[in-house]
Amino acid sequence: MNGKIVAGGIVITALAAGAAIYYLQEYAYYAPIEPASAEAVIRLTDLSGAVEPMLADGFEGIDAESSPLRFRGCFHTPMTLAMLSETYVTYEGPTPLIAPNWFSCFDANRIGEDLETGAALAFLSEKNIHPGVDRVVAVYPDGRAYAWQQLNESAEK
Repeated sequence: MNGKIVAGGIVITALAAGAAIYYLQEYAYYAPIEPASAEAVIRLTDLSGAVEPMLADGFEGIDAESSPLRFRGCFHTPMTLAMLSETYVTYEGPTPLIAPNWFSCFDANRIGEDLETGAALAFLSEKNIHPGVDRVVAVYPDGRAYAWQQLNESAEK
């Protein structure tokens, strides 16, 4: 009889811990970014190295203070790929990071595949926005754009 109680206690504890970990990963630390806030201003680095605001509308974003890698943003830009390619620094090795399931506008797998096939292009938003972390922007020909932060080469050493 005592073995069943102990085993039941272990199972209940494991289920509670699993639920807590899921909640913490998916919901607890994320907060929406207000579209009118300074954090919602997306910038791009031009070929001379200057950083300037990007034309963007319809911004939806999330971020968390717990990690600089939790930033995600979705928006639309009227800037064409041709103009962006001639004016701004492209980003080598873009790797969109998975967003929480509830932030449905950001599909990292699709964006990653589209970057690999050339259906979207990646640009450097800001180098070392946090130490060892770059902000990257992916833009599609129809103006859809996505932003995230990823580790750069200085963090990978």
